[in-house]
Amino acid sequence: MNIVVCVKYVPDATADPRFESDNTVDRVGVDGLLSELDEYAVEQALQLKEGAEEDVTVTALTVGPEKAADAVRKALQMGADQGVHVQDEAIAGSDSIATSLVLAKAVEKIGDVDVVMCGMASTDGAMSVVPAMLAERLGLPQVTLGSRIERKENQLAVQRDGDTATEVVIGTMPLVASVTDQSGEARYPSFKGIMAAKKKPLESYSLADLGVDAGEVGLSVAWSTVEETNERPPRTAGEIVKDEDGSGATALVDFLASKKFI
Repeated sequence: MNIVVCVKYVPDATADPRFESDNTVDRVGVDGLLSELDEYAVEQALQLKEGAEEDVTVTALTVGPEKAADAVRKALQMGADQGVHVQDEAIAGSDSIATSLVLAKAVEKIGDVDVVMCGMASTDGAMSVVPAMLAERLGLPQVTLGSRIERKENQLAVQRDGDTATEVVIGTMPLVASVTDQSGEARYPSFKGIMAAKKKPLESYSLADLGVDAGEVGLSVAWSTVEETNERPPRTAGEIVKDEDGSGATALVDFLASKKFI
């Protein structure tokens, strides 16, 4: 059984995110890391491996600049068996449509994949559309946004929790699955896992290796563009309401109403 986990290298939210002159996110000049939401996908892939009776290979797959390999390395440290990094300058600025194309071609090149596992969204884009696009491009069923995932022979049962109801969707492998941040805490890499990851294979592919034309990806063919970016305004001092004569509650209500909070 072969599982491919799609992981993304995203800017560290605790760092100082910046934008390039073309209004795309600076992914080279800032600190980055494996998207937290993708850690849940790695965890569920590893749990499927640990619960299987046959041999299972977990491959971490990412698309991005040179630093994006760090996202794959984190997955390898967690327990993934091997990694694939698609790196090409032409990919910069790609939207979800182009990203799903590159991922699909990479999955096809890896070959003989039973499950493609994804997180529910990326922490920088938060669009939640790539798993569905990936399933469409690969011609596979999708069982997405699972809070719980369980294997039943050649099928995966995914529990989806909505606002008013919970449902279980069952798909026959091969398929594309995605999991939410309610699926279970991701494990921390152990010292043994960190050392073992250094010896695990990490392949690098270009667009040419995948048979993707550079004209199909990148900012110039993106279906959406960012027109303008501005720095967040400095935080202003808060307003203090003193309740010296019993009018504090009224002043607080008036303040909340003026800000349209109530």
